[in-house]
Amino acid sequence: MMQRAALLVRVLAAGSMFLPLVLSSPEADGQLSAERLYNGINRPIAMTVARPPGETEELSIRLLEPVTAQTLHTAPVKEGPINLASTFPHLWQETTPRLVYAQLFAGEHPVGPAVVMQPMEGPRVAQLRPAEARIEWVPQRARAFTGYRCYVDRVAVVQTTAGPIEFIMRPEVAPNTVFNFLHLAENGFYTDILIHRIVPRRADGAPFVIQFGDPTGTGVGTPGYHIDLERSTLQHTYGVLSMARSEDPNTNGSQVFICLSREGTEGLDGSYCAFAQAISGAEAIAALSQTSVDAQGRPTTDPPPLVRSIRLADAPPYGTAPRPITRPTPPPASTDR
Repeated sequence: MMQRAALLVRVLAAGSMFLPLVLSSPEADGQLSAERLYNGINRPIAMTVARPPGETEELSIRLLEPVTAQTLHTAPVKEGPINLASTFPHLWQETTPRLVYAQLFAGEHPVGPAVVMQPMEGPRVAQLRPAEARIEWVPQRARAFTGYRCYVDRVAVVQTTAGPIEFIMRPEVAPNTVFNFLHLAENGFYTDILIHRIVPRRADGAPFVIQFGDPTGTGVGTPGYHIDLERSTLQHTYGVLSMARSEDPNTNGSQVFICLSREGTEGLDGSYCAFAQAISGAEAIAALSQTSVDAQGRPTTDPPPLVRSIRLADAPPYGTAPRPITRPTPPPASTDR
């Protein structure tokens, strides 16, 4: 899967701006923000509550369940610095911690982006069994919970030569993959990157993938490191963003692919790590999928399709984002004769 392709690319001169991953955001008028990215177990979790200008309703923080946005815990708060570990003592008492979204509310109205609270735990490691052509998940001998990684929830706007595609992140299914992607995007890695592989249809006719993330455009480039495969439960379907890799399951880095259909990519479930979903940009995806390519999926157009940049922006309050896009229904066949 995700074959290596040989492709020469022109040299592109572009500057990039290097920024740290956002703990708080100047974009929001009011929000909850983390003072530290890493918060060790049984220590304070320092955060700051900013009241929206003119807001008079009482403030509270709700810990929300991923996907459903159901309230798991709630507590009143005041504007200014707080210790979230004191506000929610159970955070250090749970035997099976899980990722939650800490969302500020004014009355019944969510305010600003949520803070992603990712438990820091030793992951299960993927091992390939070549004889059986399947992946086996092996737990680490000692799997310790060491605290929370906390950062503002973000969306990624992938600016392509065919238009923008906006993705929401799914850290509850692949926390380290999401964090790695956000880090690369925010620090300029995806600047003038060739979309080096497009497979509009497999041999059986099912739409497949659009792949990018290699600065060399050859299909073998990396950011200089690999991260382990995570056991994502997000299905590969139209508009889902997933990690490309080599035959070794733990060679995930910077290359990603956008799925073009469920029927074409459902076989990737469990073997590749899906971690984000497009909420806009169906037109850009359609245009890219219609690019002229050779037999290996290499674009043959001049100029070739590019990812110009990936811009991160505040996510809307958790649970209020648009629904993921769905595959457009093809127009009915013409009956004209």
